[in-house]
Amino acid sequence: MTHLENSLARRTVIKGAGLGLIAGTLADTLPAQEARAAEGEIWSSEYWAKKGDIPLWMFRKRLGAPKAGGPARPVVFFVHGSSVTSRVFDLDVPGKGEYSVMNEFARYGFDCWTMDHENYGKSGRTSGNADIASGVEDLKAAAEVLTRETGQKKFHFVGESSGALRAGAYAMAAPERIDRLVFAAFTYKGEDSPTLKKRAEQVDYYRSHNMRKRDRDMIRSIATRDKPGTSDPAVIEVLADVEMQFGDQIPTGTYLDMTANLPVVHPDKVLAPVLLVRGEYDGIAAVPDLEEFYNKLPNGDRQFAILPGTAHSVVLAINRQLFWHVTRAFLTMPTPIAT
Repeated sequence: MTHLENSLARRTVIKGAGLGLIAGTLADTLPAQEARAAEGEIWSSEYWAKKGDIPLWMFRKRLGAPKAGGPARPVVFFVHGSSVTSRVFDLDVPGKGEYSVMNEFARYGFDCWTMDHENYGKSGRTSGNADIASGVEDLKAAAEVLTRETGQKKFHFVGESSGALRAGAYAMAAPERIDRLVFAAFTYKGEDSPTLKKRAEQVDYYRSHNMRKRDRDMIRSIATRDKPGTSDPAVIEVLADVEMQFGDQIPTGTYLDMTANLPVVHPDKVLAPVLLVRGEYDGIAAVPDLEEFYNKLPNGDRQFAILPGTAHSVVLAINRQLFWHVTRAFLTMPTPIAT
């Protein structure tokens, strides 16, 4: 256990809220009453940010409701990708185990947040295409809510696919707001990407249309296009059920950026610590592309992890626990003594 994890666990047990991050060892070492308290209860709430006149829906989960004067918990903000809403981070799949990364990280002691970007989910609808630049403005608006509600000014960001691009572009625009960054299924220049090459065949459509069709079959393809068997089809059906409540149209902006405007994140301008996470079979994030980005990062506090038996979506992979593990380890790195 790192010093930070130990401190979090100790403080939370004292407060009676509890952590799940060391469930086995904690249950073995604490008295029975304290061990039960360590399981905790997850509290959640909805919020709204405003980007000009556009309402942006936000969602929060943590162990126990926040209390005035209570100890601050590290904030981790999950940023969704092109074809799904923020529900991808909080999926409930009965009989399949834990699929909510927000639940899992709440149990680890984090204050977990996410949002629906403009033209996604519950957030406001406009005539825009919700590109990466628009996503940066969304995150700026969200940061104001985070500071107001938590009292903190720096946050961890975890983005998947174009969500990683949004988080990276935001990190360039507001470095003072960034603690640590996790980029999953990230794309730098897009070189040697079979998925992006195929997608580029539709670039003229993306240029001339701000919305594209996103039906159930398209959502299914997220789990099957790279390596069938790396995600549970039943889980993807649940995701499709949840997503289709928001209709069968989704913005084209991030697809246009990823096929015509890369790079949108420049490594020399990303100053915070970075963890790059790639699924072994990811058809978008090619290893040489990521290695070039990794080698140009200016901060020596950086890691690159390839997760076996996973494809593009590591959040909903059968081996999603590998993603939880490397992300949690990176976000709880102790502060270096020697620099």
